[in-house]
Amino acid sequence: MNKVILSGRLTKDPELKHSGVGDKKISYVRFSLACDRKRSLENDADFISCIAFNKKAEFICKCFKKGARILIDGRLQTGKYEKDGNTYYTTDVLVESVEFADGKIESNQDDIPEDKFIEVSDEELPFK
Repeated sequence: MNKVILSGRLTKDPELKHSGVGDKKISYVRFSLACDRKRSLENDADFISCIAFNKKAEFICKCFKKGARILIDGRLQTGKYEKDGNTYYTTDVLVESVEFADGKIESNQDDIPEDKFIEVSDEELPFK
């Protein structure tokens, strides 16, 4: 099974590109996702190369900007190419689905007025 699930922040604004000729044109976006390392003593991150095609690529370019948190799942794909006599190896996540990781309004709880919170007793909770 080849399944990747990532949550991170875009490292720059995504740019929609097109490839192919005539009716065979496809749109795509390549982007890098900064994913924090949870168990690290430092604030380390991994920068994961991702690529999305067609409608998913258009959605990402329309709805996300640099620094936005995004949740993706997809599959890992490796490849290689030669340039100037050197062989280069690639590893990318091919995006199969994408979701917002942040709500539409980013706010800090300190920004929410006190009267927006309600107190609930333990008896009122639907679970215990």
